Amino acid sequence: MDYRRILQVSLESLLSHKLRSFLTMLGIIIGVAAVVGMLSIGEGAKQEALEQISILGINNIIVNAKIPEEAYKSEEGIQISQGLSIADGTNILEFSNLVANVVPQRFEPFPRISVGANEAPVRVVATTPSFVYSSSIEVENGRFINESDNETFAQVCVLGAKAKRALFAFENPINRMVRIGDLDFTVVGVMADKYIGRGKVEGLELRNFNEDVYIPFNTAVKKFERGNAGGESVSGGGNWISYSVDVGDKYNVPEIDQLTVTVADLKYVPAVTRLIERILQRRHGGINDYDIVVPESLLRQSQKTQQIFNIVMGAIAGLSLLVGGIGIMNIMLATVLERTREIGVRRAVGATREDILKQFLIEAVMICMIGCVIGLAIGLVISRAISFYAGWATIVSVTSIVLAVGVSTTVGIVFGLYPAAKAAKLDVIEALRYE
Repeated sequence: MDYRRILQVSLESLLSHKLRSFLTMLGIIIGVAAVVGMLSIGEGAKQEALEQISILGINNIIVNAKIPEEAYKSEEGIQISQGLSIADGTNILEFSNLVANVVPQRFEPFPRISVGANEAPVRVVATTPSFVYSSSIEVENGRFINESDNETFAQVCVLGAKAKRALFAFENPINRMVRIGDLDFTVVGVMADKYIGRGKVEGLELRNFNEDVYIPFNTAVKKFERGNAGGESVSGGGNWISYSVDVGDKYNVPEIDQLTVTVADLKYVPAVTRLIERILQRRHGGINDYDIVVPESLLRQSQKTQQIFNIVMGAIAGLSLLVGGIGIMNIMLATVLERTREIGVRRAVGATREDILKQFLIEAVMICMIGCVIGLAIGLVISRAISFYAGWATIVSVTSIVLAVGVSTTVGIVFGLYPAAKAAKLDVIEALRYE
């Protein structure tokens, strides 16, 4: 008996009992749909984490200024630590064999900028020209801040993509004026749009960089005031750090809000992180008025978390396939009993034990493969539905499809082998006598 004939006979057998065949493959359908759906969530989350961490820079170490602990909100704390400063960055940059770049950033207290009647919610970032070398965000139109802008205290700015759309829509903003605080700034560039996703990775909130507006660091230092926390109140830092305090609170408002340290080589990241910790601890006298964020460590943690998630979800989906396989074995055993006389007739007219084995084994595999195709379709629908309604990134990879097909085929072979072998071993005479 050739394989074409075996396939035809197997398909006819399945079609003759459509409902039973569908119920048999239901476990496979659910299992495959679960595998594809769960893995698509995992792959999407992995890709999103990679993209979000790449925005921070895998070779970067980020030092954020923060309000010190309660114990240091005193005159003593003010005398010990001046807060995060340019001098901190200068000290770190002295280790030029390990550190490629250090970028200071100040977040100015202007939550909105305007052009005439149009306003846009923004974060005004005062930084240096080297910012573009430590960031994955690129200039799409015009240019970024240069050394001349910084040295001459020029009132120029570079708009984030979202800020540009809110203020100028489809118009070209280059050389147009925007209002920041009480000053007018000339737009010299527009940054490329950057996908931020859910804006959170491993507990770290990510700011929408498309809302950032960049101005020269020296311009901000000269023309924008920064208060001290010993007064009535101080506000600033946009959404990253806020200096709004009670009258009794006393500490130094930091000179800068963030330092981005770019490490010369990825392998030096752990060593440079420890180096930065020691430098800041010494310079700040042990005052905990800064946080160190290491994107490379966040990536490793994210990958570890994702691996655990995939294992758990894979185990749950695997149980569905196991149940489906047991169901297939039960139905196939019942089918062998039901078709005992047919098996005897086939053997009597020349079919070998091997032919019978192949026929029943192919039937089991066919049930799994049809169930797999239906399950894949449902899994794709589930993936799209999750992406649409929950707002999660989902990616159906070739690996998940290959895995689903491979597991389904294996289930068909493993759980179909025993019923097929039982059918092949039936005695011809006894099978013909069976009623």
